[in-house]
Order: sequence, then C-alpha cells, then structure tokens
Amino acid sequence: MTLDLRSGCPINLSMEVLGDRWSLVILRDMMFGGWRHFRELLENSREGIASNILAARLKRLTELGLLTRADDPSHRQKVIYSLTEPAIQLLPVMAVLGAWGRRHLPVTEELSIRAQLLEEGGPPLWDDFMDELRTLHLGAPARDGPSVFERLTAAYEEVKARNVP
Repeated sequence: MTLDLRSGCPINLSMEVLGDRWSLVILRDMMFGGWRHFRELLENSREGIASNILAARLKRLTELGLLTRADDPSHRQKVIYSLTEPAIQLLPVMAVLGAWGRRHLPVTEELSIRAQLLEEGGPPLWDDFMDELRTLHLGAPARDGPSVFERLTAAYEEVKARNVP
C-alpha cells in the first residue's frame, strides 16, 4: 500500500499509518490479549469494533506491513494474524501512551494495571516483552526467564477479580 504523503515529517507519517480510531487498539489487543484470529479480536473488543471495520483495519495493517496473515493449520476456514517486527517495535509507544493515559485520563484500575507494570518496568521490561512477541509471532527462539505476558495477564486477572462487585 502506498501512502498519500502530505509531508516527510516522521510524526505525520506515523499518524498516517496509525492515527485512525482502531489500528492501535487492534495491535494492543494482539499484544496484550494474545488474540490472533478475527473472531477473537471481534468478540473480545472492549470498545465494540464492528466486524466490517475490523476486517478493513486488518487488511490495511497487513498491506502496511504491520501484520501478516496465514492459514491457520488448526482450522481450514480460519486465518491467523501475526505481528511483524515493525508492529512489535510499537510496544514502547504503547507503554508511553499507557503511562500518559494513566496520569491524565480517568482510567480504571483493571484496564490500566498492565500500563502501570510496563511503566514501572521501563525499557528492560519492554525489551523482554518484545522478545516474547518475536517468539510468538515471528518464530524467534524463546528466551529463558519469566514470561512478561503471563505477568501482565495475571496482574490484570487479579485486579479484575478484586474489583468484581
């Protein structure tokens, strides 16, 4: 896909790719939710993305080189989406956006706990998580050590369970 470039500004160009309402949310859900199938992304969307919008964004993210799509070997009619290296390298951006949102917006504890842990862990934690994403999505060798994904998910589940009325 080619972009209709308005300028050579890196911030503008990044917004051309990621600035719509749903692209970063889809990438967030793939990174932090572990969802890689269309149905998972649709049904688990807290923000309620419409199926036609999800399909269009997945197609666009694939055309832009942020996702790949392959037949799912477990089911003939499913495809599995994977993050590419450029998408994985958005993790620090997500961490900084989450930290900013925690400071300046009315977030919930449940939905901000992962952002808190990423902020507290800083770049070393981000690097470990990006390596995990590379293993999952790109087939890179797994590293030894505790799973960042599991730690973030456990913290989310703990806060969620604590806040159930």
